[in-house]
Amino acid sequence: MSAWLPTAPCTPAACLEPAGPTVAAPRAVLRLAALAALLLAGIALSPLGGRFPACWVRSWCRAVVRAAGVRIRLTGSAPAEGGVLLVANHISWLDIPLLAAVRPARMLAKSEIRRWPVAGRLAARGGALFIERDRLRALPETVARIGAALRAGAAVAVFPEGSTWCGGARGHFRRAVFQAALDARVPVQPVRLSYRDAGGGAATAAAFVGEDTLFASLWRVASARGLVAEVEVRPLIPAGRHHDRRALARAAEPRPATGPRPSLLQPPAQHLTFGPRQLST
Repeated sequence: MSAWLPTAPCTPAACLEPAGPTVAAPRAVLRLAALAALLLAGIALSPLGGRFPACWVRSWCRAVVRAAGVRIRLTGSAPAEGGVLLVANHISWLDIPLLAAVRPARMLAKSEIRRWPVAGRLAARGGALFIERDRLRALPETVARIGAALRAGAAVAVFPEGSTWCGGARGHFRRAVFQAALDARVPVQPVRLSYRDAGGGAATAAAFVGEDTLFASLWRVASARGLVAEVEVRPLIPAGRHHDRRALARAAEPRPATGPRPSLLQPPAQHLTFGPRQLST
């Protein structure tokens, strides 16, 4: 492994809390079956993806998260059109459909995801930009490809921490991808992701860290009771506000939310809460 490759100290043994309230095993299996069915449907329909309205794609992404038994609390919105670099902290494989629920985008993903069952094929067909993270020489070419996509009017979604973190700890945003936004002269849309349990406390069940396996993470999420994904779309950073990538990366980094969080049971009008019981899949 290259020494420059971003890494996190988070591991399943150190960071994943003992299982909280869980659902019965048959219900967890049904959730995984529903999730697999939605992903397979996405693969089957992906050749027609460009013909579907963005609102349909966002609804499908929300349905993917809900199928896993996770409710979504979404605050704010992103530009509906034009090139934009979406950046977010990285905790879980759930982060990918959550970002696409904000705005469908071309995802920058590590090359290993190509080999993931079902999801890898879906990512490739969805126009993902794959990066070989252990090849430093490939980085300028990747930044150039991101810039070209942004100039063409696409949204590109990136996790600049370069690795997943448990949510309690997080890393700094790496600067390289922000050069693509500067070169393309497009805005940056920061998104803050976090996961909560039904009582409102921080939850680590969704974290996919260290040597954790995809199957173990899938089962942990599907078995969790009352898991909530919070998606905070923060104010857009207009093109030209920052003139170097260091300052732009620092401005885009997530900060802890301030003030009391809204209730899950009675969210205010500007918050959208989605769950298996609120909207059928």
